[in-house]
Amino acid sequence: MKKPTPKINTERLRNIIPPVPKRFKRVKGEERIQEAFENIPRITNETVAEHREDVLKGARKYKYPLQHSKHRIIIISSVLLCVAVVGFIVYTALALYKFQSSSAFMYRITQVLPVPVARAGSHFVTYENYLFELRRYEHYYQTQQLVNFNSEGGKRQLETFGKPQAMNEVIQAAYVKQLASQYHVSVSNAELNDELNSLQAQNQSNNQELADVTNKFFGWSVDDLKRELKQELLARKVAATMDTTTQARANAALAELQGGADFAALAGRVSDDVASKGNGGQYGNTAITAASTDVPPAVVRQLQTMQVGQVSGVIKAGTTLEIVKLIAVNDGKFTAAHISFNITPIQTYVAPYQKAHRSHVYIHISK
Repeated sequence: MKKPTPKINTERLRNIIPPVPKRFKRVKGEERIQEAFENIPRITNETVAEHREDVLKGARKYKYPLQHSKHRIIIISSVLLCVAVVGFIVYTALALYKFQSSSAFMYRITQVLPVPVARAGSHFVTYENYLFELRRYEHYYQTQQLVNFNSEGGKRQLETFGKPQAMNEVIQAAYVKQLASQYHVSVSNAELNDELNSLQAQNQSNNQELADVTNKFFGWSVDDLKRELKQELLARKVAATMDTTTQARANAALAELQGGADFAALAGRVSDDVASKGNGGQYGNTAITAASTDVPPAVVRQLQTMQVGQVSGVIKAGTTLEIVKLIAVNDGKFTAAHISFNITPIQTYVAPYQKAHRSHVYIHISK
């Protein structure tokens, strides 16, 4: 016999099971379901970019703050850069003007930054020029004379002789350049190469040997040597140009020779070379070559173009003006005589110019 289904007391169930909150109730009715589906955005080819931007916009707020603040990055970077630049400037100024460092690092900085060390008239003298000369002095005495510039004696030598000598040289070089500009004097590459070749011939060395010797004694490269030679040549040419009195003497002697005067007699009367004037102007070296150290390179070059018995014109030979006569040639070696006129030293012309255009040094140098 089938058991009767027990009746459910719904009233009692309501008391046992709590009512479902409204927010968890299902949406009833087809209209509400349809409305919910209609509110779902539809993504098409035309709207995909817009929906993507909406999604990304919502995610950007979770990024690291500096990543979405370009303005802040620029400000912070600019501040850090300014601090670094100011720090570098302060460090460089203290190292050069207070402590007067001549280290390789500071020398490299002065090669890049044209900071002044002095003023010659209206022209500035760069710190690089000063260190170029000072470092040569230091290198020579450290390597060849074994001077320790960290010792008391070495420091005193550097302060008393090294620094004043280097400063005087660069200031004088600055005035020479100003005078050269006024008198339209310059040194050509050909003249510089001739001087370098003559230096090699006199030392009987090739390019590498000359480079090794230059580096050993002065810490220079060949380009540094050329730089120094060019400055020396410029000073000589300026002095020769400004010394009109010596030019007049040489031209007068040449005019006498062209008028038939005896070369030996004239040399004995007007030549400034005391050693040769008593011997008719004849060089003591009777085998003159390009390697001869007692004959200027310009004179040797002139002799190579002359015929025996011929007399040259006035030759600018560095610190002298020369008139030469070729006496004989034997196996490429020359016998010659000369009449020499000493050019007034360049300092004679720099001194009054410097007095009229005062110099001012920006670091303390002993006098």
